[in-house]
Amino acid sequence: MHVRELQWIEPVTAMRRLAHRPHLTFLDSATRHELLGRYSYLTCDPFSTHRVDDGQASCNGAALDGDPWIALRDLLAKYPQEHHDDLPPFQGGAAGFLAYDLNRTLERLPLPAIPGQGLPQSVLHFYDVVLSFDHRDDRCWIVSTGWPEPDPARRRSRARRRADEFMGLLAGSETPRDLFPGEAGAWHSNFSRQRYTAAVNRVIELILAGDVFQANISQRFSAELPASFDPLDFYSQLRTFNPAPFAALLRYGELTIASSSPERFLKLDGRRVETRPIKGTIARSCESREDKRRAEMLAASEKDRAENTMIVDLLRNDLSRVCTADSVDVPSLCQLESYASVHHLVSVVEGELAPDRDAVSLLCASFPAAQLLGPQRYDRWKLSRRSRV
Repeated sequence: MHVRELQWIEPVTAMRRLAHRPHLTFLDSATRHELLGRYSYLTCDPFSTHRVDDGQASCNGAALDGDPWIALRDLLAKYPQEHHDDLPPFQGGAAGFLAYDLNRTLERLPLPAIPGQGLPQSVLHFYDVVLSFDHRDDRCWIVSTGWPEPDPARRRSRARRRADEFMGLLAGSETPRDLFPGEAGAWHSNFSRQRYTAAVNRVIELILAGDVFQANISQRFSAELPASFDPLDFYSQLRTFNPAPFAALLRYGELTIASSSPERFLKLDGRRVETRPIKGTIARSCESREDKRRAEMLAASEKDRAENTMIVDLLRNDLSRVCTADSVDVPSLCQLESYASVHHLVSVVEGELAPDRDAVSLLCASFPAAQLLGPQRYDRWKLSRRSRV
């Protein structure tokens, strides 16, 4: 591994200088926080790609036989990462997205009533170079692993050469901005008001019948984008209006994902597992007294605390499937956290990963997040999961 410290550069500036490179991944702590928003990461030009479409895994376009999760585990084992404790934690490896529909590789489910849009179930790019940013200390580094070169001497040579390439990219100019960027057209929902109300009433019936613990009734909004629409400007505005510790911009060819989230799904540090479910939200007020009243109202809400506690219980069950006996704990329950536009109730669930389990096992046991379950009986859903990974 080759590590080179750089003079501080703002992550968004670096992002714009690398924006023309293929498969850009920007993991952005847009809200600074000692524990949750200390680091940001920027990378591009992957050397390998693991992708899942309709349950079929592929690597660099070539189909892989068998279970896609086992194929992912094999790829991760093929490119082991060194780890330096004095650097930000992500020092190369796989980054990308896992779509909700990837749960169909773990469960036997009927086809959704509303079809997808032809998007992959997951895309994980393998990166050999990462730009790491420490917001607390205003330090940044190029971390270059030299993969996929198998020979150690050649890998060291490749790591230095790739670090030089990224130095050149950072010294270049930013991607130019359109002075008059186009705006999206009118947004349209796939729900009418009547259908949405009917869906809510149906879920209430299922809850009262004991068939559902919880359900997310979500809408898909779509709009026509003009040719001049700039995803970089869109993301820059998103992180300005709604900064969050787990924001992200993924530019993967024709697909761009812009995300601004305060919620951590899973963290694996050594053998220690942490998940931070959020349930309970109220909009903030620009008037301090009213803002304080809203925060206190959320903290005292019996309904929101009950919902948060239910999710905590489901996540305790998830972690117990892959963690050592009696290690799963809840050190923080329904604590108030405040962000730019909302207050949340946040809990923390921890555990110690069992010796015979790994990060892929943890994902399989927990995916999708308990707070994203659809309207189906939870215990039946659990029993349908595969256990071989």
